[in-house]
Amino acid sequence: MLSGFTKRLAGSKYRPADRQADNRGSLILWLFLMQYAYPLLAIFIWAGNTVINKLAVGAIFPSEIGFYRWLLAGLLFTPFMIKPVLANWSVIRPNLGKIFILGVLGMAVYQSLAYYAAARTSATNMGIILSLMPLMVLTLSIISLGQRLTAGALVGAVLSFFGVLVVVSSGSLGTLLDQGLNLGDAMMLVATLAYAIYSTLLKKWQLRLPPLQMLYLQVLVAIVVLLPLYLISPKVGPTVHNIGLVLYACVLASMIAPLAWMKAVALLGPSRTTLFFNLLPLITALIAAVVLKEQLHLFHLVGGALTLGGVILSERWTTPVRNIR
Repeated sequence: MLSGFTKRLAGSKYRPADRQADNRGSLILWLFLMQYAYPLLAIFIWAGNTVINKLAVGAIFPSEIGFYRWLLAGLLFTPFMIKPVLANWSVIRPNLGKIFILGVLGMAVYQSLAYYAAARTSATNMGIILSLMPLMVLTLSIISLGQRLTAGALVGAVLSFFGVLVVVSSGSLGTLLDQGLNLGDAMMLVATLAYAIYSTLLKKWQLRLPPLQMLYLQVLVAIVVLLPLYLISPKVGPTVHNIGLVLYACVLASMIAPLAWMKAVALLGPSRTTLFFNLLPLITALIAAVVLKEQLHLFHLVGGALTLGGVILSERWTTPVRNIR
């Protein structure tokens, strides 16, 4: 009996230490998971936004949702950002021209074209075309930033090119040659290229401004640039049928997702964070299948696999071309 009591006493003596070790282990696991929660949250929101683009067709005009999205984001950001921006104006003012170009490419052109494209192509196609962005950024970096041409970039570009051809031709390259490129797919390609140029210019210019201030200033640029298009376009106005779409595009896609992505870059670094972008076409296709009842065809799977494989190859196979014998 005494022996049993001694064992229980010994067990209770070490229990707090064991509990502390368990708590440390749980904390480490939680921090590990939180690192990946940020990029996954951003990717899920952006994938959902591609479906929102499609849902907006018929509910609200593209020029309207594009303008309302940035206008509401600007109104929500202003109370928190106006003072920091004014305090930092001496640094911002010399960079206003560059900020304007970034706002036009990354906010106005990219998203507006995506809204117009949604009326003419599927959300699945849009997601697969959008997955070309990392490869486009890599190609532009090689051309304009002097980044070395790698074997992965070369082979990956060819693979991804054929993958997109398979998708935009609906699996029939002969039809593509006869009828040309679908207008919606063409718009999405231009939109993706605009955002790739935007990302490359961010790398090239490396403006020494806080990320939130950069985002806010670009939102203001988008409001100014899109105002004329909004004024001359037909309108239905905010209704119970489209206000949810506007709120998703504004609060989630324009504010929360960029902030989550910035946090992910700070925690994981740009290279590791970019890898999560490869999940975008898959998540978009799954959400589109559930929400829009879009069917996944064999050409989507083949084209998506080729495109994704090319992008991953370009990121992971970094041997310079001149070193290959």
